Amino acid sequence: MTLAPHVRTLGRGPGRSRSLTRDEAYDAMQIILSGQAAPESVGALLMLLRMKGEVADEIAGFTQALRDDLPNAPKPDLDWPSYAAGRTRGLPYFLLSAKLVAAAGYSVLMHGFNGEGEAAQTIRDALPYAGIPVCDDIGGATVALTAEKIAYLPLENFAPELHRLLLLRRDFNLRSCLNTVSRMLNPGAADASVQGVFHPSYRELQADASKLLSLTSLTVIKGGGGEFERNPSKDIVAFGLRDGASWEHSYAPDLEATRKLNDGETDPKRLRDLWEGTAHDAFAEGIVISTAALALDTLGVANPNEVARSLWATRAQ
Repeated sequence: MTLAPHVRTLGRGPGRSRSLTRDEAYDAMQIILSGQAAPESVGALLMLLRMKGEVADEIAGFTQALRDDLPNAPKPDLDWPSYAAGRTRGLPYFLLSAKLVAAAGYSVLMHGFNGEGEAAQTIRDALPYAGIPVCDDIGGATVALTAEKIAYLPLENFAPELHRLLLLRRDFNLRSCLNTVSRMLNPGAADASVQGVFHPSYRELQADASKLLSLTSLTVIKGGGGEFERNPSKDIVAFGLRDGASWEHSYAPDLEATRKLNDGETDPKRLRDLWEGTAHDAFAEGIVISTAALALDTLGVANPNEVARSLWATRAQ
């Protein structure tokens, strides 16, 4: 088994090279996961894909191969990936949004790997203060979802080979298409997912790939630092799926006041204080509520803005 035919398909030069089909991408990833691919060919494949630009068939093929290699995970109501990295950011208020969705009675399986460095550590450090259990394995996630309706699975604890491939960034000093694939992983096979991107063009790519993978409901936004996190003072365009069909919607600002998502706050204890009501910040709370409303809309909840506001008002009771 070798990646050479797939590298050749991508690298034959102008007028002769082409994108991989979905089946070819699936086969290429299977070869990589089997451990039989030469490391040089893995690097060549990933960098050729980066130079060419990703297409939905390739992302869907890679994702399906990785899913087929995963252990069985509990099925949540909502899949919430967190894979942005490489950018200094403020506090991850979106963690409280996910917790708010769980407070509404919907199980939320978060999973992620945020690279290495300050931005990544900010998110991992904040999880305990947001009251989100970090799980060592699939079994731990099952327990947490049953008991608390929310769990966070670090990528290295359930998909170590993909984690290793993402760490190739150390060698390339570049990201690869696997950063997109990881957002699509949906280890619990949820029917609904929310995804964030940093570059707007990826909204449509991830929506198209999710449609190929038969996802029912999806919302993709250009979010804070590439996460699924909305700035409530700006209008936003969301892409995705509703009932399996392509969907797009524009949202007007929720707040008149403007502020950057990176507000300079760095102490993760602030998340706990906001949740418990011992600290108040209208803009930060607007981030939490508006992001949760988008997630609730993805789940088909009627009047999601009103529901999110009501949940926030009663969160600590």
